[in-house]
Parts: sequence; C-alpha cells; structure tokens
Amino acid sequence: MLMAGALVFAAICAMTARSMFSGSAGQPAQAAVAPEPTGPQVLVATKTLAPGTIIGADAVRYQTWPKDLVDGAYYIKGQQGAAVQGTVVRYTITAGQPVTQGALIKPGDRGFLAAALTPGMRAVSISVTAQASVAGFVFPGDRVDLLLTQTVSGGDQPLKATETIIRNLRVLATDQKTDKPADAEGKTQVTTFSNVTLEATPKIAEKIAVAQSVGTLSLSLRSIADDRMELEREIAAGEVNAPADAKAEKAMLMQIASQPIDTNPTVTTGGDVSRYQPSHVTPKTEAVATSAPASGPSASAAPRGPAVVVARGSNVTVTPLSAAAAAAPTGN
Repeated sequence: MLMAGALVFAAICAMTARSMFSGSAGQPAQAAVAPEPTGPQVLVATKTLAPGTIIGADAVRYQTWPKDLVDGAYYIKGQQGAAVQGTVVRYTITAGQPVTQGALIKPGDRGFLAAALTPGMRAVSISVTAQASVAGFVFPGDRVDLLLTQTVSGGDQPLKATETIIRNLRVLATDQKTDKPADAEGKTQVTTFSNVTLEATPKIAEKIAVAQSVGTLSLSLRSIADDRMELEREIAAGEVNAPADAKAEKAMLMQIASQPIDTNPTVTTGGDVSRYQPSHVTPKTEAVATSAPASGPSASAAPRGPAVVVARGSNVTVTPLSAAAAAAPTGN
C-alpha cells in the first residue's frame, strides 16, 4: 500500500510539473506575436525620389499608418484625388516617407514642366512622324537617341546620310502628355503623336533647333541596359575612374544615365546601304571652253578653222574668227 501510494503521488507530481513547464513555455510564444497595425493606408515612397522625378507605378505604394499620426496632407487610399501617376516631385522624398500633396505637382498645373526638368536642363520640342517616333512606342520617361537624315547636294549625285547626333535624351512629354495613357483595364495604350518634348542642356537645345532646319529628325528608343554599357565603355577608355565600392558605382551610373551625350556622332551614308549610292560628295563637273562642243546639235554645225567659244553656264556660243573680226569696231 505504501509503494502504491508513492507511485500515485509520483505520477501526480509529474503531471503537475509538466503542466507548469508547458504553460510557462506557451506564454512567451503568445507574447512574441505582434498585433497587426490598424489605421488608414497612406501613400509612401518606395525609394528616394529626387526633384523632377515623374511618379510611376514602382515609385510609391500604400502602407498602413497609425491613425494618430495621419496628416491631412497625406494621400489616403480610397479618397478622391489619391491618384498620383504622372505627377512630378517638387522636392526630395526619402524612401518610406509619406508623400504629401504639396510635394507633387500635377499635369496641367502652372510650372509643371519646369518642375519636371532637371536643374540646369532645358525643354525642347521637335516634330516627328509615326515612323520617326517608333510607331508610338516612345513614352514619357524613356531614353532616346536623336537621328538626323539629310540630303547633301554638290555632286553629280546627291549624298543621302543619316547620323546619330545626340544620345540618351529623356522624353518629357508626347503631344503635351506627360504620363502613359491607360485604358479602363489599366493597360498602356499605344497612340501616335506628332510632337515630342525632350530634356537637353542649353547647348544641345541649340543643336536640336538647327538640326530641325537641316533635315528630318527621328527617334531611336534606347534600352535600359545601355546605361551600364556606356559606363563600362567610358571606364575602358579611361574617361572616368572606376569607383571603389558598389554604392559609388551606382551613383555614377545614375549620373551618366541622366546626362545626354552629343560627342562621337555616328554617320551612315547611302554608300553604306547600296553600292549605287555615293559614300561622299563628289565635286561638280565644270564647263571647259574648247574649240568645238563635244556633243550636241551644234557639233555638226560648228565651223571649221579658228573660232571663238564663249561659255555662259550651260550655254556655249561658237563664233568663227572671221565673223568676229568683221563685227569688231575699226580704228587704231
């Protein structure tokens, strides 16, 4: 009986200890679960937005914000006027910071285009056709190269040439639209346009103005990967020094990506396309005075013997020497 009582007592103690330890272990686990934040969803920046940045789908997102810290200038999901696609940043917004209504300027507002320009840059508009504008697949915010096509006279056959005069230009607007048009389903619509507004330095803006009077301008859409390729080319050529860390390299890449390039233009002439086209301008054949025309109806009627040949452009007059002497005035 004593042994049986001891076994029962030991079993009770074991069960009691087990329940105590399991209860103490479960309490911290419940305390580790953080309560879900409650409050309205506020628009915040996903990355640092510099002045002049055109807001896209990847630049902002909605995040739950404490109700007590919500300001009246924040963009709140579900409220009227919360759409910010195509707006431009007035001043720097750091990553994770709520976007205020005073920090953005909407299309159509006064000073919108001036706010979209990078400091020190200018806006210049050019006229393009559907073929010259990549069939409408150029949108605001894209990077393009500017091509000039012209016909150079001065030879027996005109020289046709196309050259890339400026590279890495940022598109600000197409036909006064600064955002990508979308349909009811949110898909980007491809529309043709006749005018494109580009961002350029003051000197490049002058070059573009002259190029419009020289020939026809066309756009060539650039790939996003071209920025890194351009940086690698400049590093290989010794034009820039490679940074020591990845952060400095990224900053340099961003700087190169935002600057248009007007050096080392590439040229393609008609001779590079077809063997029947000249590759350079040949001088014109000048008229040479001879004793008789080489060909033409006057060749058969040319008099024999000495003659005076007068060439006025393409008109050639042949006068026999005897007739010229007879027509000359007499006297000393």
